[in-house]
Amino acid sequence: MTTKSGATGPRDSARSSRRRLRTLKHAWQFRSCYNSGRKLVTQHSVIFLYAPSEPDGVRVGVVASRRVGDAVRRNRAKRLLREAARRIVPRLRDSSLWVVLIAKASIVTKTSADVERDLERALVAGHAIDPRIE
Repeated sequence: MTTKSGATGPRDSARSSRRRLRTLKHAWQFRSCYNSGRKLVTQHSVIFLYAPSEPDGVRVGVVASRRVGDAVRRNRAKRLLREAARRIVPRLRDSSLWVVLIAKASIVTKTSADVERDLERALVAGHAIDPRIE
């Protein structure tokens, strides 16, 4: 059975509702963000925002160094940051930013909601997104 979205089952419909992030893939892209981007420091991460000279949409890079912990902790940190980015990126004011999210060691004990709130607070303070009105 096919749904309106063309999905064939419950898993497909869940996947189609999640939007895939466009990622930064090359070292020079990360270096551009580090060298020329705006830096925002949060409790559980560091955010670099860079507006490239040739706009190509929002791209996100996620980094977790060995300081975060072993491979399991680094992967959890990256998953948390990617999920938070997936929810926040559509709200960015500039539609052609490169965003690098760097995990801090404190992130591994936090929930997805905590990480999202942390990123949102910093991006609102840095005027990259509008505050959510509830």
